[in-house]
Amino acid sequence: MGDKEKIKILILDDEKQFTEELSGFFQGADFESYEANTEKEARKILTDHDIDLLILDVRLPGVNGLDILKEVKIQYPDMEVIIISAHGDMDTVIKAMRLGAFDYLRKPFRYIDIQIAIERTQKYLQLHRKLKLMEERNSLISKTLEEKINRQFIGISPQILEVFDQSITASKYPDANVLITGESGTGKENIARIIHYSSTRKDHVFCAVNSSAITETLLESEFFGHKKGSFTGAITDKMGFFEVCNKGTLFLDEIADMPLALQAKILRATEEKVITRVGDTNQIRTDFRIISATNHDLNQGVEKKKFRLDLLHRLNTLHIHIPPLRERLDDIKPLLVHFVHIYTTQFKKPNLKVSKEVFDSLLKYDFPGNVRELRNMVERAIILCKGNTLGINDFPVKSQKIPIQEKQTDSVNLKLNELYLIQKALKRANYNQQTAADILGIHRDALSRKMKKYNIAVSRNEES
Repeated sequence: MGDKEKIKILILDDEKQFTEELSGFFQGADFESYEANTEKEARKILTDHDIDLLILDVRLPGVNGLDILKEVKIQYPDMEVIIISAHGDMDTVIKAMRLGAFDYLRKPFRYIDIQIAIERTQKYLQLHRKLKLMEERNSLISKTLEEKINRQFIGISPQILEVFDQSITASKYPDANVLITGESGTGKENIARIIHYSSTRKDHVFCAVNSSAITETLLESEFFGHKKGSFTGAITDKMGFFEVCNKGTLFLDEIADMPLALQAKILRATEEKVITRVGDTNQIRTDFRIISATNHDLNQGVEKKKFRLDLLHRLNTLHIHIPPLRERLDDIKPLLVHFVHIYTTQFKKPNLKVSKEVFDSLLKYDFPGNVRELRNMVERAIILCKGNTLGINDFPVKSQKIPIQEKQTDSVNLKLNELYLIQKALKRANYNQQTAADILGIHRDALSRKMKKYNIAVSRNEES
């Protein structure tokens, strides 16, 4: 969280080594921590500082931790308390939870256990959402339209200017859902943000959700929220994405990967703007706009019974397609200049120049990873550059742009083309899977899943 507001944590435990070690972890994890080994020290810290979370050992010399818990919840009702103990006394745990403790951990515990417990507290969630909202409001594209064009929306080609014009049109209709299509790495989320921050919803939350990154068992809870006790692990009420985005925008990335069972519920929520938390009966009205994105053909998904036609119609009120970078060559140079400026500033190499050969070579490259690949390429080149000029050797462009007729297939079949691009990226990266994933503009895990899906094997010799 840097210099921003941090969660303030007080650790009260009579073991000094324990408080020091835990405090050291919290500082490294970007929390602000205070240590107390006696009740007196803890009271002074509570008086002098606005503590958000108390980590309390229930067994302290000369005092019962539950008595401290009771007093704390009366004096500081908004403070979260996590109880810790080296003893598994369930009666004590039950009493602590009834007195208002948020969670219980038994010593010894792992650092990840305490961090997960903290990240479930309302204090953490409120601050996280507050910071996220501040970041959104202060981001490059939440400022003036001129800044958005010059700094976030880079391009001069007729195709990309048409995309921008469509985005501004969409922003003028804040209740209309928008579907953005285009290959991976073309900048679909950037367009979604431009629509949101140019609309009357700009002062409310823009929440980006990767539909394929949430486990299927948690999807309903994440979207609709849940009521405390509705299932194992639901230890507090939780708002879902639809509630969080009230008056704002919910951006659903990789919408084609959403499980079919959830699609009907998403459709109903989108139509009625009324949701019910898991385990609850009360209906909650919420006003949100959905912007969704995919690099797949949803019509094919409908034909294969993997995507609902009625949901497609609901999401596709306005449709914006972003052409791949290889189809708008005029944008390569301004994008390159933009990314060079970003990374020469970030890495403190202000005098770097770009040779003409770089521009000429990149114009002949087909960029399977699109704008994201170009950005990664520039970042890597500037990090590794030893001189004052970026040359063609600083860019991993090893092949000329391949004419369409040289492809293994000119079919529009998604599977065949995806298989072709993966094989091509692996070959270009000398079968280094991380580099191939960068070229494709996807995560290494996503590449591994696709390789398994298409039975693409890479030998040890190829990987080296």
